[in-house]
Amino acid sequence: MDKQNISVGLDIGTTKIVAMIGRKNEYDKVEILGLGKAKSMGVHRGVVNNITQTIQSIQQAVQEAEAAAGEKIVDVTVGIAGQHIRSLQHSDYITRPNSDLVIDEDDIDRLINQVHKLVMLPGEEIIHVLPQEFKIDGQAEITEPIGMYGGRLEANFHVVVGQVSSIRNVGRCIKSAGLNLEGITLEPLASANAVLSREEKEAGVALIDIGGGTTDLAVFKDGIIRHTAVIPFGGNVITEDIKEGCSIIEKQAELLKVKFGSAWPGENKDNEIVSIPGLRGREPKEITLKNLSKIIHARVVEIVEQVYVEIKNYGHEEQKKKLIGGIVLTGGGAQLKHLKQLVEYITGMDTRIGYPNEHLAGDSDEDIASPLFATAVGLVMDGLKRQERKKVEAIEEEVIEAVEEDQIPEPEMEVREEAPIKERRSFLDKLTERVKDFLDNAE
Repeated sequence: MDKQNISVGLDIGTTKIVAMIGRKNEYDKVEILGLGKAKSMGVHRGVVNNITQTIQSIQQAVQEAEAAAGEKIVDVTVGIAGQHIRSLQHSDYITRPNSDLVIDEDDIDRLINQVHKLVMLPGEEIIHVLPQEFKIDGQAEITEPIGMYGGRLEANFHVVVGQVSSIRNVGRCIKSAGLNLEGITLEPLASANAVLSREEKEAGVALIDIGGGTTDLAVFKDGIIRHTAVIPFGGNVITEDIKEGCSIIEKQAELLKVKFGSAWPGENKDNEIVSIPGLRGREPKEITLKNLSKIIHARVVEIVEQVYVEIKNYGHEEQKKKLIGGIVLTGGGAQLKHLKQLVEYITGMDTRIGYPNEHLAGDSDEDIASPLFATAVGLVMDGLKRQERKKVEAIEEEVIEAVEEDQIPEPEMEVREEAPIKERRSFLDKLTERVKDFLDNAE
């Protein structure tokens, strides 16, 4: 099988680590060849806190995926999240030395590089710089300035900031697990690619990815990401509350939540009772489902309200910034019964559960199309996109070399003009290179 067309997504979560192998089929859909998952032992709230255990979990997930696909995994695209991620809005401008020339990629790179000089808190680094819209000589709301004339180029940016040590630790784990870091992607962006349609991103939508340790938020409007946030609560806190509230062990609390949990206490009758076996030689415990959903409800309300504060911070209540597409819930926590109704009740926004099946091949396993694997599917898609970009760039270089050697008539140079924008494609590609360099030098 052609190695080039295969991409591997590695989702390092707080509760599970997922390795997913996929490729594009002839209908341009993603076909999942293998899936491996392992319990995540060394990650807390999206941040690696035990390197050895994380490496073991990564290796276990990778081996399982390799066995399922019959493929050897070398390169992986990894997602970063965690409570250290935050975002801010920033405006910046450059004055162009010669306004008689049209604006080109170099001008935009200069502007983006200027944003990278922002002073951050110690240990923090800019991960993503996402231009929102541009202004040229005071003319606002320009989405694509390349090819236009102007002296002053200004832009609003969405800047995502994270702790560089956390990112390096993830890189260290991947390298020590015998893998090669092909790319880094922000997990809310990966999940968004997997579950949101283009129409939703245009209309305005908030994606809420409820994981085990964190809840990620990504807000889109007019097809551009406008706001990201990571809230350091997820499904594990709900399990912890059930454990404390019902005086049972964690394993039983997790089972209770998954099997009988509901975010809406009114749905359960008073006489619905679950009996839980007691610990060695002790009497079994009886728990009413109403009490169970009251415990869950209290914590879910807290998480949803925090997310709603972030949506308001973006400016959802302003007419111009209204999110017509409402809310899309994904991640393992989105499978909680009656969560959709509760989110609609708290926020007053239309809500749906996001399944990553839109981009998957028709014969995909039902398990893979679960919200649980939305991030992994998004990472596979990101890896495939990155490969396509590399192919295009390789072809371009060949064309340029051929032109230089006079093998092709001069007009063919036009091919260069249509090239995808190299430097602007993603700062994460640069970050990946820097993490790789750091790991190589740290040897």
